[in-house]
Amino acid sequence: MMSDTIRAVILGIIEGVTEFLPVSSTGHLLLAERFFNLGEGSFWNSFSILIQLGAILAIVVIYFGKLWRVALGMFSNVADRRFVIGLLVAFLPAAVIGAAAGGYIKTYLFNPWVVCFSLIVGGAILLWVDQLDLDPHEHDATAFPLPMYLSIGFAQCLAMIPGVSRSGASIVAAMLFGADKHAAAEFSFFLAIPTMVGAFAYESYKNRAEMSFDHAGIIAIGFVVSFVVAIVVVKTFLSYVTRHGFSLFAWWRVIVGTLGLVALAMGR
Repeated sequence: MMSDTIRAVILGIIEGVTEFLPVSSTGHLLLAERFFNLGEGSFWNSFSILIQLGAILAIVVIYFGKLWRVALGMFSNVADRRFVIGLLVAFLPAAVIGAAAGGYIKTYLFNPWVVCFSLIVGGAILLWVDQLDLDPHEHDATAFPLPMYLSIGFAQCLAMIPGVSRSGASIVAAMLFGADKHAAAEFSFFLAIPTMVGAFAYESYKNRAEMSFDHAGIIAIGFVVSFVVAIVVVKTFLSYVTRHGFSLFAWWRVIVGTLGLVALAMGR
């Protein structure tokens, strides 16, 4: 029997690796729980959301200088204030749709069949976008037009379907609306902060009765592991996609999704 500590470490690694890559952290966590028995029950379902805050903290640490400058300047600097407004505008669709349809989505869409099909379709879309002859004209993630921020926010809502990938949806949308790969990926990092903090707060409140002091240590382990791994992944990801694009992640999605469908068809 696998100990809860080992489960927390493995799930923390999966979260840290996949949260900011366009491969769907939720999808990978669901498949890991299904095929490797890494988490069953309401606590472990919430655990995968709670440890996302560790990955988000990695973004805050990496971009602390820029985020601190924006926080200090948003009341006096027009550009900083405009970016904060743009970030809130991009976050708004997920907040509204998530509150309205979150229960329905979890009831009917959170199953491994949906995850596997979403991984494959998302991989095909990434391959398609990677082959487009795009002419990017937005090179600064903090200076997109406000309608572009809103459009990216609506695109991010597709990631409520497990397996789609929050970062993947926002990156693809940003690129199709004119951002270069670096700026698109960077904005997906920034947008993750309010989105995942909101999800963390909601899950914490909803499942507060099931949380106990005994769970605190397990959550802390997953949090720290996801934080450390996410720092390494984010620093590597930006330079990699700028030079090589998204084909590696696209094929990973297709392979994982296909293997998952085969396992499901065999009754696993």
